[in-house]
Amino acid sequence: MEPQLGPEAAALRPGWLALLLWVSALSCSFSLPASSPSSLVSQVRTSYNFGRTFLGLDKCNACIGTSICKKFFKEEIRSDNWLASHLGLPPDFLLSYPANYSDDSKIWRPVEIFRLVSNYQNEISDRRICASASAPRTCSIERVLRKTERFQKWLQAKRLTPDLVQIFPGAEGWPLPQYLGSCGRFLVSTSTRPLQEFYGAPPDQAADLAYQLLGVLESLRSNDLNYFFYFTHIDAGMFGVFNNGHLFIRDASAVGVIDKQEGSQEATRAGENKDIFSCLVSGCQAQLPSCESVSEKQSLVLVCQKLLPRLLQGRFPSPVQDDIDSALAQCGDSTRADPEVLGAASWLKHILRPLRTCDSRFAYRYPDCKYNDKF
Repeated sequence: MEPQLGPEAAALRPGWLALLLWVSALSCSFSLPASSPSSLVSQVRTSYNFGRTFLGLDKCNACIGTSICKKFFKEEIRSDNWLASHLGLPPDFLLSYPANYSDDSKIWRPVEIFRLVSNYQNEISDRRICASASAPRTCSIERVLRKTERFQKWLQAKRLTPDLVQIFPGAEGWPLPQYLGSCGRFLVSTSTRPLQEFYGAPPDQAADLAYQLLGVLESLRSNDLNYFFYFTHIDAGMFGVFNNGHLFIRDASAVGVIDKQEGSQEATRAGENKDIFSCLVSGCQAQLPSCESVSEKQSLVLVCQKLLPRLLQGRFPSPVQDDIDSALAQCGDSTRADPEVLGAASWLKHILRPLRTCDSRFAYRYPDCKYNDKF
């Protein structure tokens, strides 16, 4: 692993910082069936490369993790639209790009390339960093970072430990896409289809996805490690579905994390070690919301208001549909107390469970669903 360090990781809210640094601990064993781009991919060797500027290598790397830069420069990460130099690079205002990934230039599989933040936000962050060091706009971001206590701790560490990052590996069941590597200011992860593409799915598939979504929120709210994850806002693009039907959090940029065991101690510690990279979004004078201000029902209310109705309303015969609509209304009612919302979500899961079918379309739980009541 080649360590990569960068300012944006600290520019984001603490929850996303934890999730961002989490990816450094994951292995890269993704091996779904290949997706072959056009024959030109294996035939054409172009003269272009992504360039330090496009990837952000001329400023500072994005995060700590596995370097995937060689894959970019060897053209083993590419898209059909990037084959010829005269077509130029993809637009730099986009936050994500579909692409193909190969280990041998013969077998390709779909991946997604993500910017951590937009180019505009990067420029604002860079200017703030230079200003904090009383340097001109074109200062070396990396040099400013290297002078911070944060960076010195990373340099002295022989391995990543919880006091350097919060770590949420997929092997422990955290519902996040598999990380393949990073280069500059881009992350590369396994490809998923956004949840909104399934709004017209058959009823049994809609029930399955809704059931999974409620299960994901339940695991984020209550888990053995005593972390409480919450969404500050929600849209369908934040969730994705793999080819095997498994639902994951696709975009964690609106996720916050509370350590229920050491929340107050961690907040005090974070204040003591605050530097420019800790407060690029809101400014160093802004106060983070207290843990007590985040309710247990927060994420459920958002999901029951904005996502689940698009999946579930008008899809099932009565009286099942009536029960679903009633549960959704209670779950999405922000005026209700936490126990009422949690109870409504539990009731909705109970309604949805028998509506899911057990067949090979849901490969993530098939054929286990034939023999195990858990599925």
